[in-house]
Amino acid sequence: MTHVLILEDDRASMEALEKILMEYPEDICVHAASSYDEAKALLNADTRYGLFLLDVNLGGEDRSDIGGILFARELREQFRYAFTPVVMVTSVGAMEMQAYRELHCYLYIMKPFRPEQVKEVVQKVLKKEKQEDEPPSVVVKRDGVNYQVRCEDIRYIEAIPRGVRLHLREEDWNVPYITLKQLLLKLPAGMFLQCHRMFAVNRREVEYYDTVNRIVKLRNCKDVVEIGVTYKAEIGRLVSG
Repeated sequence: MTHVLILEDDRASMEALEKILMEYPEDICVHAASSYDEAKALLNADTRYGLFLLDVNLGGEDRSDIGGILFARELREQFRYAFTPVVMVTSVGAMEMQAYRELHCYLYIMKPFRPEQVKEVVQKVLKKEKQEDEPPSVVVKRDGVNYQVRCEDIRYIEAIPRGVRLHLREEDWNVPYITLKQLLLKLPAGMFLQCHRMFAVNRREVEYYDTVNRIVKLRNCKDVVEIGVTYKAEIGRLVSG
């Protein structure tokens, strides 16, 4: 079953979206919120959402209220929702473009929307979910052979002369002829955090960040990864929230 969270302050639009989704032939459970706070409460529950439909503007006539975008930003900061489809529902083109640039939105729906538009979006998301049952992976070349490595198996990445070293759960791999920067571009956005010019860590593997001693402690791993001086402030902001 796919759980869908709708954030929409206009009652008529929310009811229309709920009706369209509930009529969809596949298993869909709709969770509706009319405010930023209600959406936050739903997000903090145990439910795992597979799709978000977010109204960009939650302030009625107040176009400066971009609560939907603020909520989407919070989503993207959570590992489990780093790649979950977010669809913006908006009547303001400029807001839609901002959301696309900043938040990697999946699609957008312009108001007033038609039922066929919403159904098409849901169909694409469900199809995408079925295709992505396997966890994300990256292809690297080692000893002249291409290997597919699951991203979740990479604890952290270290830059070495003429290549990188992948510190995996069970072993370490040296991958030549690729830089840390190049490899990060191939990995899912938001999954890895560069904490030093020589290191990037899998955010899911982090036990804690110690910005005082400038180290990253990984779960169930004896290795300690250094935080670079130029990265300390950024990571400090991440930790403080």
